[in-house]
Amino acid sequence: MRHRSALNVLAGLALALGMALPALADLSGLGLPLPSGADVRIKDIATVDGVRQNQLVGYGLVVGLNGTGDSLRNSPFTESSIEGMLERLGAGNLSGDEIRTRNTAAVLVTGSLPAFARMGQTMDVVVSSIGDASSLRGGTLIVTTLTGADGEIYAVAQGPIAVAGYAAQGINASIVEGVPTVARIENGAIVEREIPFSFDQLHSIRLALRTPDFTTAQRVEEAINAYIGENVARALDPTTVEIDARRFSDVTQLMAHIENLRVTPDTVARVVIDARSGTIVIGANVRIGEVAVSQGGLTVIVREEIEVSQPEPFSIGETVVVPQTEIQIREREAEFTVLEGNVSLQRLVDGLNAIGVGATETISILQAIKAAGALHADLEII
Repeated sequence: MRHRSALNVLAGLALALGMALPALADLSGLGLPLPSGADVRIKDIATVDGVRQNQLVGYGLVVGLNGTGDSLRNSPFTESSIEGMLERLGAGNLSGDEIRTRNTAAVLVTGSLPAFARMGQTMDVVVSSIGDASSLRGGTLIVTTLTGADGEIYAVAQGPIAVAGYAAQGINASIVEGVPTVARIENGAIVEREIPFSFDQLHSIRLALRTPDFTTAQRVEEAINAYIGENVARALDPTTVEIDARRFSDVTQLMAHIENLRVTPDTVARVVIDARSGTIVIGANVRIGEVAVSQGGLTVIVREEIEVSQPEPFSIGETVVVPQTEIQIREREAEFTVLEGNVSLQRLVDGLNAIGVGATETISILQAIKAAGALHADLEII
């Protein structure tokens, strides 16, 4: 047994060394020790303060529709936009009585400006109708400026749109699939203004955890300090870990190494239930105290059959409809399953499966266990 254990240890060390060697070339730039393997990269559970997207919005017109655009009587803003556009393009001053088009729709254009976006780069935009247009299929968005929350123009959008849904209508019937009044333009906007941000001049970098947790923040701090060899990281709260970057000449290279460090994030024990679809998600840390569970009840089956009683041929009588009703009541005996104390996720699932209950019954059982005080987790119903 000792000989076999020694072989297992040696095999584990060989596997660990084999997994660490390929990373040597990637992380040797700073001349720092390699991180130990764990579960999740820091970049997957945290974001860097200041590195984020910015929301943009604009108002424009979609032209070239096949009679599915806004009706100018119900959408006066579309009429005003058409008049202003044609006047700017040199078509003269037109009145509302001279415009009878149904090939134009007023839309709102939205998009997200990526972090560190440079002038000339492209971004995706979403086009949404705000009038009574029935479909944007086949249309083209004309030049639309996109502004940020500060009122400055950061991008300009234009191009043919792609609609996922469709609509078809006849005299007595119509069919609509998806949402034909919402479209998307891939790479439909060009960045015209950059947001100034000197990342390499920062003296401190803050990592924000996507899921706040004291244990996870402490583990991130320990992983960074163990990798660099100095106490440069400090957990400020369950969400924020601050890194002192003053002693490093290349902050970008530093973050490239830190974001690939692996830690084991901790999670709160939680059970999430979607009562509409019957979906149940149970976290790995969920524990249940010792409790006896029984699921039983009555099943009532009602069958309704219609029989027709007709008179004999060449006789006087009426055809009578006679309903036949059959009612069955089935009672399932209560079966108790005892769940021992400190039950893990696997034991919980096995215990519920042993009773033979479905999703709806499982939801009721979990709610009852929570009410009994035996469910050591948060029960969230969405």
